[in-house]
Amino acid sequence: MKRTIVRYQDSTRINHWFVALLFVFAGLSGLALFHPSMFFFSNLFGGGSWTRILHPYFGLLMVFGFVFLFLQVWRENIWTRNDTEWIRNSEKLLRGDEEHMPPVGKYNAGQKAVVWVFAVSLLVLLITGFMFWRPWFDGVFPIVLQRVAVLLHALAAFALVLSVIIHVYAAIWVKGSVRAMTRGTVTEGWARRHHPLWYKEMRGEK
Repeated sequence: MKRTIVRYQDSTRINHWFVALLFVFAGLSGLALFHPSMFFFSNLFGGGSWTRILHPYFGLLMVFGFVFLFLQVWRENIWTRNDTEWIRNSEKLLRGDEEHMPPVGKYNAGQKAVVWVFAVSLLVLLITGFMFWRPWFDGVFPIVLQRVAVLLHALAAFALVLSVIIHVYAAIWVKGSVRAMTRGTVTEGWARRHHPLWYKEMRGEK
């Protein structure tokens, strides 16, 4: 039987899937409101009126959950020189030559970038969403600012969706990664291959 290492505690995994579920709800309801061609998504939420009412609350709950997740992982996602070197050598990874990539800790540069895109995108979505949330903030902000807020909201949502797609694709591409968020553990072989510095840290090595 393969020896395993705990990568994520139960609370972290529950939080992750809570945020993921709210992302789906907020994303689909947002698409329904974004363009008439996607209005059929509103049927999932009880029609147009309910979609308009629920969408902001889905977004708030998603941000709320992400804040707790971010507070747990932000220190391990601080950018370092090693991450810059990892990005410079990313072509090797795309060719499947992971052995010659710079060693990484718990998260590589790609994973760190995704986390920070999440954080910035959600912050923009939160601020701009309040600016045109009717009826609670109707008339508080000038119409010009509201129009700018709608544009920035859409751009931030696009960045968030794109980063989530990359995040999911990478998790499926790197065999064994999904296990970390379903069971909370990874095999020692997986850790040693993909995150050697973190593996040594878990073993108490310098």
